[in-house]
Amino acid sequence: MDPQNQKRRVGIIRSRLRDKGLHGLIVTKSENVSYLTGFAGEDSWAIVTKTGLYLLTDSRYTEQARKECVRTTMVQRAGKDPIAQAGGQFLRKLKSAGTVGVEKSTSIGMFEVLRKNAGMPLKPVAGIVEESRNTKDVDETADIMAAAAIAARAFGEILQQVKPGITENELAGALDFEMRKLGAKNSFETIVAFGPNGSRPHHRPTQRKLKTRDAILIDFGARYGGYCSDITRSFAFGTPTPAYRAAYAVVEKAQAAAISVARAGADMVEVDAAARAVIRDSGLPVYGHGTGHGIGLEIHEDPFLKENAKGKLRAGQIITIEPGVYIPDKLGIRIEDDILITATGCEVITSECPRMPILQR
Repeated sequence: MDPQNQKRRVGIIRSRLRDKGLHGLIVTKSENVSYLTGFAGEDSWAIVTKTGLYLLTDSRYTEQARKECVRTTMVQRAGKDPIAQAGGQFLRKLKSAGTVGVEKSTSIGMFEVLRKNAGMPLKPVAGIVEESRNTKDVDETADIMAAAAIAARAFGEILQQVKPGITENELAGALDFEMRKLGAKNSFETIVAFGPNGSRPHHRPTQRKLKTRDAILIDFGARYGGYCSDITRSFAFGTPTPAYRAAYAVVEKAQAAAISVARAGADMVEVDAAARAVIRDSGLPVYGHGTGHGIGLEIHEDPFLKENAKGKLRAGQIITIEPGVYIPDKLGIRIEDDILITATGCEVITSECPRMPILQR
């Protein structure tokens, strides 16, 4: 992590803590720890005070932490000490005179151990780090764009392997392998769905073999530098049925409608509604999931584009737009791209990923 970026991020968090009358923050969510310290390991907490930034970790990660973390003081706990106990004891040594916030995602059990050992007032708080993560800085945007480019390239490579007889599992594994060869890893469990399996939005790959004239849906993403991309492509293998052609055209139109209104200042609910209106007007069933979501250190993070969404899009956010049509036991079509919101509109950062209604062989 660039030291200046880290200094800016921690400075914003300290400002928010002052606004809330807090003297520090215990950061337990791994993505938030990474955002503030650069640490990409597990089982470690960050502690932000008025003047210090600390990483509470153990001997499994200290070598890694020294390489990844900048402007951060390492606090190594004994392996036998539960992290909540060690965190509380460290807080006691700091002798803070005021209330310290603890991320609300921390379990009740850990919070109680912290409070027992800290010897100072603790208060559950939510969203302090996530609010900063909502918009991406230059480095974050570059990592997400790199993740998108890797995913697109890997997808292009595995299209050559799409042949009758290949299983959903085999194709998903091949795509994951290509992303690893390119220096990334999959950002979530890759979805490959053949034929009627595509009507299940979160289908898990099986041993079902590809048949001639099957429809195919592939939902995938790469994680690079800790940051995620998320893409879905749907296509017919061979000559599509008239019903598939018609449904695909509707989904394409729905996505284009949402992208056309996505810009800084746009109401999120209106972006969602733009896509749904196209599908509703076509007479096809309207999808039950959201139209999109933020991506970053997590594959699903704020903002969420849904029917009851509140708030407006902001420049610097990176979101997905992913309408779909699902007809149970018949077909599923979803088209998903990653979108950078700008002051004047948006940029599709996954536009290089192959996209076609028909895959000819």
